[in-house]
Amino acid sequence: MPSNAPVGVFDSGVGGLSVLREIRRILPHERLLYVADSGHVPYGEKTPEFIRQRSQQIAGFLLGQGAKALVLACNTATAAAVASLRESYPRLPIVGMEPAVKPAAAATRSGVVGVLATTGTLQSAKFAALLDRFASDVRVITQPCPGLVECVEAGELESPATRALLQALVAPLLAEGCDTLILGCTHYPFIKPLLRQLVPASVTLIDTGEAVARQLQRVLAERDLLAERTTAADAFWSSGQAPALAAVLPALWGRAEPVFPLPV
Repeated sequence: MPSNAPVGVFDSGVGGLSVLREIRRILPHERLLYVADSGHVPYGEKTPEFIRQRSQQIAGFLLGQGAKALVLACNTATAAAVASLRESYPRLPIVGMEPAVKPAAAATRSGVVGVLATTGTLQSAKFAALLDRFASDVRVITQPCPGLVECVEAGELESPATRALLQALVAPLLAEGCDTLILGCTHYPFIKPLLRQLVPASVTLIDTGEAVARQLQRVLAERDLLAERTTAADAFWSSGQAPALAAVLPALWGRAEPVFPLPV
Protein backbone atom coordinates (compact mmCIF):
# COMPACT_ATOMS: atom_id res chain seq x y z
CA MET A 1 0.00 0.00 0.00
CA PRO A 2 1.56 3.37 -0.98
CA SER A 3 2.01 5.93 1.79
CA ASN A 4 0.09 8.55 -0.21
CA ALA A 5 -3.06 6.37 -0.23
CA PRO A 6 -5.99 7.91 1.68
CA VAL A 7 -7.30 7.21 5.19
CA GLY A 8 -10.92 6.03 5.39
CA VAL A 9 -13.07 7.34 8.25
CA PHE A 10 -16.72 6.56 8.99
CA ASP A 11 -19.44 7.26 11.52
CA SER A 12 -23.18 6.78 11.80
CA GLY A 13 -23.57 10.41 10.70
CA VAL A 14 -21.83 13.77 11.04
CA GLY A 15 -20.39 13.11 14.52
CA GLY A 16 -17.18 11.62 13.19
CA LEU A 17 -16.33 15.01 11.70
CA SER A 18 -15.17 15.95 15.21
CA VAL A 19 -12.55 13.19 14.89
CA LEU A 20 -11.83 14.06 11.26
CA ARG A 21 -10.96 17.63 12.33
CA GLU A 22 -8.40 16.30 14.82
CA ILE A 23 -6.92 13.97 12.20
CA ARG A 24 -6.59 16.87 9.77
CA ARG A 25 -4.93 19.03 12.46
CA ILE A 26 -2.42 16.37 13.51
CA LEU A 27 -1.88 14.75 10.08
CA PRO A 28 -2.15 17.65 7.61
CA HIS A 29 -0.67 15.73 4.67
CA GLU A 30 -3.11 12.82 4.70
CA ARG A 31 -5.94 12.58 2.18
CA LEU A 32 -9.15 11.76 4.05
CA LEU A 33 -12.22 9.84 2.89
CA TYR A 34 -15.31 10.27 5.07
CA VAL A 35 -18.54 8.27 5.09
CA ALA A 36 -21.57 9.48 7.06
CA ASP A 37 -24.02 6.59 7.36
CA SER A 38 -26.79 9.12 7.98
CA GLY A 39 -29.38 6.91 6.35
CA HIS A 40 -29.11 4.68 9.44
CA VAL A 41 -28.39 7.21 12.20
CA PRO A 42 -28.32 6.79 15.18
CA TYR A 43 -26.36 3.56 15.58
CA GLY A 44 -26.98 3.69 19.33
CA GLU A 45 -30.53 2.38 18.87
CA LYS A 46 -29.58 -0.39 16.39
CA THR A 47 -28.67 -4.01 17.12
CA PRO A 48 -24.98 -5.00 17.25
CA GLU A 49 -25.50 -7.36 14.31
CA PHE A 50 -26.93 -4.57 12.15
CA ILE A 51 -24.01 -2.30 13.04
CA ARG A 52 -21.51 -5.06 12.20
CA GLN A 53 -23.13 -5.56 8.79
CA ARG A 54 -23.11 -1.84 8.00
CA SER A 55 -19.52 -1.48 9.19
CA GLN A 56 -18.41 -4.34 6.93
CA GLN A 57 -20.20 -2.80 3.95
CA ILE A 58 -18.74 0.66 4.54
CA ALA A 59 -15.26 -0.74 5.17
CA GLY A 60 -15.46 -2.61 1.89
CA PHE A 61 -16.47 0.58 0.10
CA LEU A 62 -13.61 2.61 1.60
CA LEU A 63 -11.08 -0.10 0.77
CA GLY A 64 -12.45 -0.05 -2.76
CA GLN A 65 -11.58 3.65 -2.81
CA GLY A 66 -7.98 2.73 -1.96
CA ALA A 67 -7.94 3.40 1.80
CA LYS A 68 -4.68 2.39 3.52
CA ALA A 69 -6.24 2.53 7.01
CA LEU A 70 -9.67 2.70 8.65
CA VAL A 71 -10.86 4.85 11.54
CA LEU A 72 -14.16 3.95 13.20
CA ALA A 73 -15.06 7.46 14.35
CA CYS A 74 -17.99 6.11 16.36
CA ASN A 75 -18.03 4.62 19.86
CA THR A 76 -21.02 2.40 19.12
CA ALA A 77 -19.57 1.04 15.87
CA THR A 78 -16.25 0.35 17.61
CA ALA A 79 -17.97 -1.58 20.39
CA ALA A 80 -20.03 -3.64 17.95
CA ALA A 81 -17.76 -4.09 14.94
CA VAL A 82 -14.05 -3.37 15.43
CA ALA A 83 -13.24 -6.98 16.39
CA SER A 84 -14.97 -8.43 13.31
CA LEU A 85 -13.30 -5.85 11.04
CA ARG A 86 -9.86 -6.71 12.42
CA GLU A 87 -10.64 -10.38 11.85
CA SER A 88 -11.72 -9.68 8.26
CA TYR A 89 -8.71 -7.43 7.51
CA PRO A 90 -5.85 -8.63 9.75
CA ARG A 91 -3.15 -6.63 7.91
CA LEU A 92 -5.10 -3.37 7.72
CA PRO A 93 -4.45 -0.61 10.28
CA ILE A 94 -7.80 -0.09 12.06
CA VAL A 95 -8.28 2.52 14.79
CA GLY A 96 -11.43 2.64 16.89
CA MET A 97 -12.99 4.83 19.58
CA GLU A 98 -13.80 4.17 23.19
CA PRO A 99 -15.20 6.38 25.97
CA ALA A 100 -12.39 8.04 27.91
CA VAL A 101 -12.98 6.23 31.20
CA LYS A 102 -9.29 6.06 32.17
CA PRO A 103 -8.50 9.80 31.87
CA ALA A 104 -11.84 10.68 33.47
CA ALA A 105 -11.11 8.47 36.47
CA ALA A 106 -7.74 10.19 36.82
CA ALA A 107 -9.23 13.68 36.46
CA THR A 108 -12.12 13.50 38.92
CA ARG A 109 -11.71 15.18 42.29
CA SER A 110 -15.13 14.31 43.70
CA GLY A 111 -14.86 10.65 42.69
CA VAL A 112 -18.02 10.92 40.58
CA VAL A 113 -17.78 10.65 36.78
CA GLY A 114 -20.71 11.13 34.42
CA VAL A 115 -20.96 9.53 30.98
CA LEU A 116 -23.10 10.94 28.18
CA ALA A 117 -23.40 8.27 25.49
CA THR A 118 -25.76 6.34 23.25
CA THR A 119 -27.69 3.35 24.55
CA GLY A 120 -25.63 1.04 22.33
CA THR A 121 -22.34 2.22 23.79
CA LEU A 122 -23.52 2.00 27.38
CA GLN A 123 -24.89 -1.52 26.92
CA SER A 124 -21.77 -2.88 25.20
CA ALA A 125 -19.43 -5.41 26.74
CA LYS A 126 -16.52 -3.15 25.73
CA PHE A 127 -17.83 -0.33 27.92
CA ALA A 128 -18.39 -2.72 30.84
CA ALA A 129 -14.81 -3.90 30.51
CA LEU A 130 -13.54 -0.31 30.58
CA LEU A 131 -15.41 0.30 33.82
CA ASP A 132 -14.01 -2.88 35.37
CA ARG A 133 -10.48 -2.00 34.32
CA PHE A 134 -10.23 1.73 35.03
CA ALA A 135 -13.13 2.85 37.22
CA SER A 136 -13.01 0.56 40.23
CA ASP A 137 -12.13 3.46 42.54
CA VAL A 138 -14.68 5.98 41.26
CA ARG A 139 -18.44 6.13 40.94
CA VAL A 140 -19.56 6.24 37.31
CA ILE A 141 -23.07 7.46 36.46
CA THR A 142 -24.21 6.76 32.92
CA GLN A 143 -26.75 8.82 31.01
CA PRO A 144 -28.19 7.56 27.72
CA CYS A 145 -28.96 10.49 25.43
CA PRO A 146 -31.78 9.65 22.98
CA GLY A 147 -32.40 12.52 20.61
CA LEU A 148 -29.07 14.30 21.07
CA VAL A 149 -27.42 12.77 18.00
CA GLU A 150 -30.40 13.85 15.91
CA CYS A 151 -30.00 17.46 17.11
CA VAL A 152 -26.38 17.48 15.90
CA GLU A 153 -27.32 15.80 12.63
CA ALA A 154 -29.78 18.64 12.00
CA GLY A 155 -27.11 21.25 12.77
CA GLU A 156 -29.08 22.44 15.82
CA LEU A 157 -26.07 22.99 18.05
CA GLU A 158 -27.49 25.83 20.16
CA SER A 159 -31.24 25.74 19.53
CA PRO A 160 -33.71 26.08 22.42
CA ALA A 161 -34.76 22.44 21.90
CA THR A 162 -31.16 21.21 22.08
CA ARG A 163 -30.52 23.34 25.16
CA ALA A 164 -33.60 21.97 26.93
CA LEU A 165 -32.69 18.36 26.07
CA LEU A 166 -29.09 18.74 27.15
CA GLN A 167 -30.06 20.45 30.39
CA ALA A 168 -32.41 17.59 31.24
CA LEU A 169 -29.65 15.05 30.53
CA VAL A 170 -26.91 16.64 32.61
CA ALA A 171 -29.01 17.80 35.58
CA PRO A 172 -29.16 14.33 37.26
CA LEU A 173 -25.39 13.91 36.86
CA LEU A 174 -24.65 17.28 38.46
CA ALA A 175 -27.10 16.53 41.26
CA GLU A 176 -25.06 13.41 42.10
CA GLY A 177 -21.87 15.45 42.46
CA CYS A 178 -20.30 14.68 39.08
CA ASP A 179 -17.25 16.89 38.40
CA THR A 180 -16.06 15.12 35.23
CA LEU A 181 -18.15 14.43 32.13
CA ILE A 182 -17.20 11.97 29.40
CA LEU A 183 -18.59 12.86 25.98
CA GLY A 184 -19.04 9.25 24.89
CA CYS A 185 -20.22 9.88 21.32
CA THR A 186 -18.38 11.64 18.51
CA HIS A 187 -21.43 13.83 17.87
CA TYR A 188 -21.23 15.39 21.31
CA PRO A 189 -18.08 17.57 20.99
CA PHE A 190 -20.08 19.77 18.63
CA ILE A 191 -22.40 20.76 21.48
CA LYS A 192 -19.50 21.33 23.90
CA PRO A 193 -19.92 25.16 23.76
CA LEU A 194 -23.57 24.77 24.76
CA LEU A 195 -22.69 22.22 27.42
CA ARG A 196 -20.14 24.65 28.85
CA GLN A 197 -22.99 27.12 29.44
CA LEU A 198 -25.00 24.51 31.37
CA VAL A 199 -22.39 23.08 33.75
CA PRO A 200 -20.13 24.77 36.32
CA ALA A 201 -16.69 25.85 35.12
CA SER A 202 -15.20 23.35 37.57
CA VAL A 203 -16.64 20.41 35.61
CA THR A 204 -14.08 18.79 33.29
CA LEU A 205 -15.30 17.74 29.83
CA ILE A 206 -13.44 14.84 28.20
CA ASP A 207 -13.66 13.51 24.65
CA THR A 208 -11.29 11.31 22.66
CA GLY A 209 -10.92 12.86 19.19
CA GLU A 210 -7.32 13.98 19.66
CA ALA A 211 -6.32 10.65 21.23
CA VAL A 212 -7.69 8.78 18.21
CA ALA A 213 -5.79 11.04 15.81
CA ARG A 214 -2.57 10.47 17.78
CA GLN A 215 -3.13 6.71 17.71
CA LEU A 216 -3.66 6.83 13.93
CA GLN A 217 -0.42 8.79 13.62
CA ARG A 218 1.45 6.13 15.65
CA VAL A 219 -0.01 3.22 13.70
CA LEU A 220 0.79 4.76 10.31
CA ALA A 221 4.32 5.67 11.42
CA GLU A 222 4.97 2.11 12.63
CA ARG A 223 4.08 0.81 9.16
CA ASP A 224 5.87 3.57 7.26
CA LEU A 225 2.54 4.75 5.85
CA LEU A 226 2.61 8.44 6.81
CA ALA A 227 2.03 10.63 3.77
CA GLU A 228 4.68 13.24 3.07
CA ARG A 229 2.34 15.46 1.11
CA THR A 230 -0.87 15.23 -0.88
CA THR A 231 -2.53 17.38 -3.47
CA ALA A 232 -5.63 15.22 -3.81
CA ALA A 233 -8.89 16.52 -2.37
CA ASP A 234 -10.66 14.91 0.57
CA ALA A 235 -13.90 13.13 -0.31
CA PHE A 236 -17.26 12.83 1.46
CA TRP A 237 -20.18 10.41 1.07
CA SER A 238 -23.54 10.06 2.82
CA SER A 239 -26.05 7.21 2.86
CA GLY A 240 -28.72 9.77 3.79
CA GLN A 241 -29.43 13.01 2.00
CA ALA A 242 -26.14 14.22 0.54
CA PRO A 243 -27.31 17.88 0.50
CA ALA A 244 -28.00 17.66 4.23
CA LEU A 245 -24.39 16.70 4.95
CA ALA A 246 -23.15 19.36 2.54
CA ALA A 247 -25.22 21.95 4.39
CA VAL A 248 -23.59 21.29 7.78
CA LEU A 249 -20.00 20.80 6.55
CA PRO A 250 -19.08 24.52 6.72
CA ALA A 251 -20.03 24.60 10.42
CA LEU A 252 -18.77 21.16 11.46
CA TRP A 253 -15.77 20.67 9.14
CA GLY A 254 -14.83 24.29 8.55
CA ARG A 255 -15.44 24.57 4.83
CA ALA A 256 -17.83 23.51 2.09
CA GLU A 257 -17.13 20.26 0.22
CA PRO A 258 -19.00 18.25 -2.43
CA VAL A 259 -20.85 15.27 -0.95
CA PHE A 260 -21.70 12.14 -2.93
CA PRO A 261 -24.42 9.52 -2.35
CA LEU A 262 -23.00 6.38 -0.74
CA PRO A 263 -23.59 3.46 -3.15
CA VAL A 264 -23.77 0.74 -0.44
